[in-house]
Amino acid sequence: MFTDPLFIIGLLGMTICLYSWIKFSIEQNEAEPLIVKYISTISFISGAAILLSIFYNSGNLDIVLLFASIIAFIVMTIGVFLKNFEITSTARGYFIPIFTIFIIRAFLYEPYQIPSGSMEPQLKKGDFLLVNKFAYGLKVQRIAIPSFFRKDPQYGDAVVIIPKHNPVPYIKRLIGMPGDVVRIINKQIYINGVALDRDFIESEEIILKKRYRYSDGSIETREIEAIGDLYSEKIGNAEYVIRNTRGQNEQYPQEWTVPKNHYFVMGDNRDNSNDSTKDVGFVPRENFFGRADYIWMTWECWLCLPTFKKAGKIN
Repeated sequence: MFTDPLFIIGLLGMTICLYSWIKFSIEQNEAEPLIVKYISTISFISGAAILLSIFYNSGNLDIVLLFASIIAFIVMTIGVFLKNFEITSTARGYFIPIFTIFIIRAFLYEPYQIPSGSMEPQLKKGDFLLVNKFAYGLKVQRIAIPSFFRKDPQYGDAVVIIPKHNPVPYIKRLIGMPGDVVRIINKQIYINGVALDRDFIESEEIILKKRYRYSDGSIETREIEAIGDLYSEKIGNAEYVIRNTRGQNEQYPQEWTVPKNHYFVMGDNRDNSNDSTKDVGFVPRENFFGRADYIWMTWECWLCLPTFKKAGKIN
């Protein structure tokens, strides 16, 4: 993110605007510089460039908010030292909300939108969640062992993780703890030789989107009708709904032993999820981003209207 030209351009624009505004406020020249005259437009464009860079690179907005808070505090201190009311009051007006947002996002709750259908049927693509950042301890960096109030994830938690191979957050179900032996036979999960309790709920018709790559390199996406079997599954103190798709992901029995300080995660949409059974692998303790506690909104597409029908606590 920090080497992205878009981020650098946005940061440079913000720096020039800040410097020009402070200089003009101190000198109180009658002739308003061109940059100060159009400072709102330039800062808006620069801020938009920074946000786009964070979005495209899956960057950590918390770090940007922290630096912005520090800069606003320094500018406010300069205003107090120079006894310049305009600099002091304006910088304080930025510092208080930016620092408040940083505290909430970094240590309390952060919004997160589900990008795929790997947690269906309960959690679907387009659901906006509130991720509990302090559920497993307090930390500033996304990938790090919590510095304070450390707690370990529990069986069945809907965890948001940062995979080792991809900096984009994933949401999965925690199935295996360090030292556990996880075995899958005919889509039935066994933990240390004991099958997880599950009860059949119903079957439903679903549409699968499959990607096919041809010899010429072209890729085609096709929709396939299928049947999904829904089960209520229990692990630890958690109970949730999973989906097994008939005729999909039929494999020989598989077994994994979870290494020390690592965890085993799976999607509730068992046959359509990139999880510990595939590319994600075992998840290190420091790669836990938080626990998804609440759904607060669903927005499935840009042209769709947001809804709040599913708002509530996540199982």
